[in-house]
Amino acid sequence: MIELTLIGIGTGNPDHVTAQAVQAMNAADLILIPLKGPEKTDLAELRRGLLARHLANAATQVVEFDLPLRDADNPSYRAGVSEWHDAIAAAWEHQIRAALGPDPAGRVALLIWGDPMLYDSSLRIAERLGKRLPLTPRVIPGITSIQALCAAHAIPLNAVGASVIITTGRQLRAQGWPPGAETVVVVLDGGCAFEVLDPEGLSIWWGGCVAMPQEALIAGPLSAVSAQIVATRSALRAKHGWVMDIYLMRRDA
Repeated sequence: MIELTLIGIGTGNPDHVTAQAVQAMNAADLILIPLKGPEKTDLAELRRGLLARHLANAATQVVEFDLPLRDADNPSYRAGVSEWHDAIAAAWEHQIRAALGPDPAGRVALLIWGDPMLYDSSLRIAERLGKRLPLTPRVIPGITSIQALCAAHAIPLNAVGASVIITTGRQLRAQGWPPGAETVVVVLDGGCAFEVLDPEGLSIWWGGCVAMPQEALIAGPLSAVSAQIVATRSALRAKHGWVMDIYLMRRDA
């Protein structure tokens, strides 16, 4: 039986790693580090840095592997993601069997950005892996990008007595501002979807690479800061080869 532990590690700041996460790292027989291509080597390096700081168990194997790429040309987004998740589950299985034997047993861990429950596919991939290998999933919660963003701007997540909608850039671009929403948090936005909105009455709190050394924060009326966010995001991506950003928007009461 494999115990598969998904360890939330926050947004890349080593101080975000909890004591529970450190214990889980050191209890693992195998830690898998996915590589996402040469333009994202910094992401693998961040994981290496976390392990260098927190992993004290010399017996723990650390294995890096190339993450399968999603077929961006698939006309069906959901079908493409499903096929991609199958490929990742197969890659996990291959690495586990290679490291722990054809009938593997032990503790396997992956370091997950933010928290595994929030817009991350690791739990779904683990479910697929469970059809290939006998395993028990375990989750160590981590600081989410939403927590980090609100802390960086020193703002509450919600207005008084009001609800919050968490959505993706793809959904915002396709459907616009959610009807009746006062506060909207947007994750997984590959292209500044807020540009499709009528900015009248909207304020935005944006963060790129939040809680990391290259952190950039911009806040203000959407109409006033939209162009600045686009330019700052583009500069971060050009300099580092990648950018993780998130933003909260609120409609004026």
